[in-house]
Amino acid sequence: MTQISERRYEQDLRDIPRRIVIGGEKVAAASGRTFATLDPATGRAIAEVPRGDAEDVDRAISAARTALRSEWRSVLPAERGRILQRTAALIRRDAARLARIETLDCGKPLRESKGDIETAARYFEYYAGIADKMQGDTIPLGPDYVSFTLHEPIGVTAHIIPWNFPLVTTARGIAPALACGCTAVVKPAEQTPITALMLADILREAGLPNGVYNVVTGYGEEAGAALVRHANVSHVTFTGSVETGKLVMKSAADHIASVTLELGGKSPVVVLADADIDAAVQGTLKAIYMNAGQVCSAGSRLVVERRVHDVMRSKLAQAASGLALGHGLDDADLGPLVSAEQLDRVAGYVADAKRRGLEVVVGGAPATVSGLEGGWFYPATILEGAKASDPVVQEEIFGPVLTVQVADDAEEALALANGTAYGLVAGIYTRDITRALRLARDVEAGQVFINQFFAGGVETPFGGVKQSGFGREKGLDALKSYYRVKCVTARI
Repeated sequence: MTQISERRYEQDLRDIPRRIVIGGEKVAAASGRTFATLDPATGRAIAEVPRGDAEDVDRAISAARTALRSEWRSVLPAERGRILQRTAALIRRDAARLARIETLDCGKPLRESKGDIETAARYFEYYAGIADKMQGDTIPLGPDYVSFTLHEPIGVTAHIIPWNFPLVTTARGIAPALACGCTAVVKPAEQTPITALMLADILREAGLPNGVYNVVTGYGEEAGAALVRHANVSHVTFTGSVETGKLVMKSAADHIASVTLELGGKSPVVVLADADIDAAVQGTLKAIYMNAGQVCSAGSRLVVERRVHDVMRSKLAQAASGLALGHGLDDADLGPLVSAEQLDRVAGYVADAKRRGLEVVVGGAPATVSGLEGGWFYPATILEGAKASDPVVQEEIFGPVLTVQVADDAEEALALANGTAYGLVAGIYTRDITRALRLARDVEAGQVFINQFFAGGVETPFGGVKQSGFGREKGLDALKSYYRVKCVTARI
């Protein structure tokens, strides 16, 4: 780094929070232990944060229960909405710094972090508008009865946050939970804990009572597992791998807590012969290379009709080979992978694919970036020639690796699209809207994009089918995870 960038680097890290948040207090872990969070572009430690464990989780849940039963319970729904609205405004006020810290912690290009911060603000803004509109129903049982339903907060909620979208995923679950009157304990990913802690300061400034939002940093097997299995947690929202999601569901079942699971994906981008090829190329590039492919809903499989395969391949290869690697703060085309372990995982998948004889169209090996030799970089990669049963088709790589599958017609394209255990999202490119809607009807996915990838926004429900999980985040459907329905019936 230059001296100028080094000074800015140190300035960014000045005064970032380095304590867990329990009941409004910033405290060390009970054990006194800490761990380092690293800049993926350099491998340098950017902060030491507490290594929380079951004792810290228990204290956080106790604080959340106390707040639920006392001050937060008495806050009027309209005031809950105003707190969320103020939170959105404060996130936007601090957006530049939040984005830079997010990039330093998870590695993504600054432009993507800026977009994430705005989306986080939008979640609080969106759910602020519903806080005082959680109306129940009246049930017509006849003239001698009055029957109605109430929406009550489900209780203390646990939020296990992934490392690929730290603040925006926190906001995605916290905003509807608070709108419904719940309290929360957040366990951010150990790779990216900082912005969840920064959000605590923002929420407090917005007027959120102490104990409503608590953060315990630490490792999954210590803090995360303790949070999920705690008997006083009423709902768990988890985003992560299928295997960990299964463990979360089993653990939550022991105390009958409900769960929302947003798990892995192997999402297809289906390009038919009549598609706008240039739009399909741009959509595919965004689908797989945003955040270096570290996106649950990444379009990691291109399912292309044979008649346009060659032109799609040529255009994609030219564009992908031109994507430059670099530090996220320099807004490089592709930032680093989040950790050395993730780099090894991605490199291992591609190396094994080469040994099986698959063609590497572009990329295909870890890269070294001048001045960032300690970073974990992998270039944009495209693989061809995989059978439908191949691991690079069936398994989530979670990196900038696109696998190409060729179909003879729309029917075969649908079969290939549905040919994995996952069902998170799907993209469809065709000028024939009837064909597009039929494919959208028949594809096994929780969300479908037509002639654009990552379409929609905060307002559109998001979640998977099959091994991609269940329950829905975003939109009004997300609220269902955070309230319970009580029916009251009286004879008059």
